Amino acid sequence: MTEPFSWPAPIRAGHWLLAATTGIAWFNRHASGSWHEGFGYAVLFIVLCRVVAGLRMPAPYAFRSFLTTPLVAMTYARTLIGGAVARHRGHNPLGGWMVVTLLTLLGVVCLSGWMYTTDRFWGIEWVGNLHAWSSDILLVCIALHISGVLFSSWRENQNLIATMIRGRKTTSDRPPRHQ
Repeated sequence: MTEPFSWPAPIRAGHWLLAATTGIAWFNRHASGSWHEGFGYAVLFIVLCRVVAGLRMPAPYAFRSFLTTPLVAMTYARTLIGGAVARHRGHNPLGGWMVVTLLTLLGVVCLSGWMYTTDRFWGIEWVGNLHAWSSDILLVCIALHISGVLFSSWRENQNLIATMIRGRKTTSDRPPRHQ
């Protein structure tokens, strides 16, 4: 067994708070009152905290530590599907890009939602469309994220969901699965 990788409690708490607040905002999107808006602001606050943390934290938690080139990510994707896959202590190349994609989409959804509440942008069609379309794309990416975590957990022979609960990612002596 190699030395475990630890996700700090604030990162894990932010992950689960972001999932919860995003879900609550989405399920309240048609409700009267300010639930949707309030949880949208909570999502935006958590996203901003994660972006600041990703820019300021030391390796291996900083974005610069786990973002690869698109070519490396695509090579990893091909290997994940068809060959021997390497385990990663933190995010794998696809997971790193998914973090950035989800945070960016959440930022677009929240900012376009906020814009729509201002006098300047209220009723402007492109702002409403941007909010709706980015929300739909976000749902697809969330489904891809969950599917990717489940597939990677199976393929790499490790429980990534437990990692985001306990905070410790261990790589066992069990080899990754091959197709």
